[in-house]
Amino acid sequence: MTFGTAPSSQVSPRPAPSSARAHKQLLDDERDERRRTFRRPQRTVNTTRANQTGLGSRHLGVGISLSSGFVALFLLWRFAIQWDQYVNPLPTLAAWIILFAATVTTLVLVNRLAGRMPTWMFLTVLATGEIIVGLDLAGYGRGGNLVTYPTAAAAVGALFTILVTVRRGREIVAATLVLGAVIAAGSLTNARSDPFILAPAILTITLCMFPPLVGVSIVRGFRRMVQRELDLVLVQSTVTQPSSAVGMLASEELARIDLDAETLLDDVATGRTALPLSAAKAAAASTLATQLRLHLIEGRRETWLHHALTESEFLGPAVNLDDPAGLAGQLSPEQRDALLLAIWLLISDTEGAEPTVSLVLGPLGRISGQTIGDKLRFPIKMIIEGVPRRRVDPETWQAIRVVGPHIDSVRSGQLHVDIECSIDNPADA
Repeated sequence: MTFGTAPSSQVSPRPAPSSARAHKQLLDDERDERRRTFRRPQRTVNTTRANQTGLGSRHLGVGISLSSGFVALFLLWRFAIQWDQYVNPLPTLAAWIILFAATVTTLVLVNRLAGRMPTWMFLTVLATGEIIVGLDLAGYGRGGNLVTYPTAAAAVGALFTILVTVRRGREIVAATLVLGAVIAAGSLTNARSDPFILAPAILTITLCMFPPLVGVSIVRGFRRMVQRELDLVLVQSTVTQPSSAVGMLASEELARIDLDAETLLDDVATGRTALPLSAAKAAAASTLATQLRLHLIEGRRETWLHHALTESEFLGPAVNLDDPAGLAGQLSPEQRDALLLAIWLLISDTEGAEPTVSLVLGPLGRISGQTIGDKLRFPIKMIIEGVPRRRVDPETWQAIRVVGPHIDSVRSGQLHVDIECSIDNPADA
C-alpha cells in the first residue's frame, strides 16, 4: 500500500535552517569526494574502448558532418552569386579549393581512425583552417558599395564539425570561438553605411559557429546517454552475485596480488631468490599476505548492493548506504533488480538537480525481524532529497512495490519511503 502523506505523529519537526544547510553541505562534500576518488574497473574501461566504434558515435558524426555540409553548400552558392562583386576573387577561390581538399582528407582520416585523432593531425587541421580564413578575408571585397562577406572562412566551421567525435568538445568549442571572433572582426569592422547590410554579416558569423557548437552538444548528450546505459548494464550485473562477494575492483586487486605472490614463490622454487629471504623480500611477502587477508575479509562483508553503488559512476556519488548486517545480500533476484532500478530512476530522471538517496536496511529487531511462515521481514528506509514526490516516475513506485509494501511521506522537504521487505529465512536454506 502507498499513502500520500504520513500521519501527523510521524512528521518530525523542521530542522533549523543552519542545521539543514550544514547537512546539505555535508552531502555535497561527500558527493564531491566520491567523484574525485571514483575509479572504474580496468576491464570495464578496456571493453568500452574496444567497442567505442560500435556504440554509434561514428555514425552520429557522419550525420552531423552531412548536416554541416549543407551549410557549406549554401556558403559556396553565396560565393558564386557575389563573384562579380569581388575586387579580386582569386584568394577566396583558392581558399575554397583548399577547404574542399582539407574536408575530403579529414573525412577519410576520421573514418580510418580507431580512436582519438592525434594532436599533430588536429593542429594540422587548425592550421589549414587559418590559411583558409586568411585567404578569404584577404580576398573578399571591401568598400561601402560592395556587399560581399566571407564565405570560405565561415565554411571552416563545417570542417571543424567533422572533428566532434574524435577530439574533446572543449577543443572544438575553443577553435570555433576563435574562428567566430576573427570573422566578426573582419566582417563588422568594415564601413557599412546601411544598417540592413549588417544582417548578412551576423548570418555569416552564425553559420560559421552554429554547426560545430551544435555538433559538440549533440555528441556530448549522446555519449552521456550511452555511458549511463553502459553503467546501468554493468551495475545490473551485480544482481546475480552471491550474498557476499568481492567486486570488480577488488577482484582486479586480488588478481594483481595473486600474480605477485606466484612470482615470488616461483623465484624461490627456481632458486632465483635465495632462502632465507632478505629483509626486503620478507617485507614484500608480508605485505602481500596482509593485502590478501584484507581483501578476503572485505569480500565477506560487502554485498552486491555495495559493489553496485561503489562501481557506478552515477550512483556512487549520489547514494549513501547503511547496511551493517548485509541484509541486501538476502534479497531475491527480483527484489534486487527492482531496488536497483528504483534507485537508478530516482537519480537519473531529474534534470538540473543533484538528488541524494540514503538507504538504511534493517536492523532486525523485535518488531521488524518477525518470521511469518518461512519468511523474514525487515525494513528498508529510503530518504530522497532533491526529488519532489510529484516528479517521481510511476515506474519507480512499481519497482518499489516489487521490493515490498511501502509507505511514503514528505518530511522537512525530504521524501521518505519505508518499505517492509520479506525474504526467505537464511536458516532454512
